[in-house]
Amino acid sequence: MSKMSIDFKGAARLILLPLAVMAALTIGVGLLITQVLQTTTLIANDEGVNEQLVTDRTAFLNDVTDRMTSFSDMPTIIIATVVLIIAFRLAFKRWNESIFLTLAVFSQSAIFLLATVFAQRKRPLVQHLDPAPPTSSFPSGHTSAAVAFYCGVALVLTVHTNRYKILNVLWWAIGLAIPLGIGYSRMYRGMHHLSDVSWGLLLGAVCIAVAANALLFRPVVSEKKEKAATRESPRSPRPVSER
Repeated sequence: MSKMSIDFKGAARLILLPLAVMAALTIGVGLLITQVLQTTTLIANDEGVNEQLVTDRTAFLNDVTDRMTSFSDMPTIIIATVVLIIAFRLAFKRWNESIFLTLAVFSQSAIFLLATVFAQRKRPLVQHLDPAPPTSSFPSGHTSAAVAFYCGVALVLTVHTNRYKILNVLWWAIGLAIPLGIGYSRMYRGMHHLSDVSWGLLLGAVCIAVAANALLFRPVVSEKKEKAATRESPRSPRPVSER
């Protein structure tokens, strides 16, 4: 396994601006929903999704969605991230994958927290099956964290098993199924609107893309260019020995 170096200055440029833009967009969309669109048909339809899900509630689904939600509870994500930071470092003998996962998970969390401060959206007007702050609906932090962690892990595994298509399909089937299941569970349990979950999915995906571009894909491209340049560089002529 090659030990790719990290260009921290270059990575910072690729990370800070995109994440700042995503944070601004998230806050802006949150304010748009809470301050401008609150009385529109769009928001009414948003509430209607939760009202329909309430009619579908059963004891079995209550239990299933509770267990599914636990896969993205904050303690679960933090502990799992720490474990994989160590595991990736030991397995791949470098820090790229570990820092990538850390950045993806904690950047979405930071943007989520900023949005809940500036755009305080109330939770759906249905019975809530979980305790939570009443004005932390947008975006869905459980969903964005699930995307950042589970899809982030799937991406790392795909990078290292890209020759085995069946494994790649497996990683992404799991990596996508869990966030989608969590998003549905959060709506089912009355904790988030469809728009909250949708933006949570987008937020997690953007954080993965930004982190991967800076810490996974860019170092690989740079490494390949360096190797190609080394191969193409003319060899120094051998000195001619005097007779």
